[in-house]
Amino acid sequence: MHPNTAFEKNHLIRFHHCDPAGIVFYPEYLVIIDELVEDWFIEGMGTSFADLHMNDRIGVPAARIEVDFIAPSKIGDILCLSLLVTRLGNKSFTIRVEGRVGEQVRMRAILVRVVAGLDGLHGITIPPALRERLRRFLAADGVDLLEAQQA
Repeated sequence: MHPNTAFEKNHLIRFHHCDPAGIVFYPEYLVIIDELVEDWFIEGMGTSFADLHMNDRIGVPAARIEVDFIAPSKIGDILCLSLLVTRLGNKSFTIRVEGRVGEQVRMRAILVRVVAGLDGLHGITIPPALRERLRRFLAADGVDLLEAQQA
């Protein structure tokens, strides 16, 4: 049974996020999402991109990003962002991000991140310690392909 633990963080929508209409300019959501992922590594998983890059020579670049813009967000909104892992593969993982203000969902995103060796820039098997960290955020309906193969 998976703990279904989401990583959550509030994000203030600032002036620089907005277009002349006063709503979040859609490419800014990609920056906000990427900042969330980096904060998740630091605050949620107890590691950092800096440690992974500099010490382990590992990166987690995006391979796919799909975003649904459901309702506009505007300057001053506090966007509550939540993140769950929905799939743990051999060399990649998929995460679901949702941003809402109160009960209103503003955007949803699905991201596939690849675990890559920085020396040679190629996909590598997710190291066991990182896999365990990721597993803590596996959604209740998520799939760990390694676990499924062993069953």
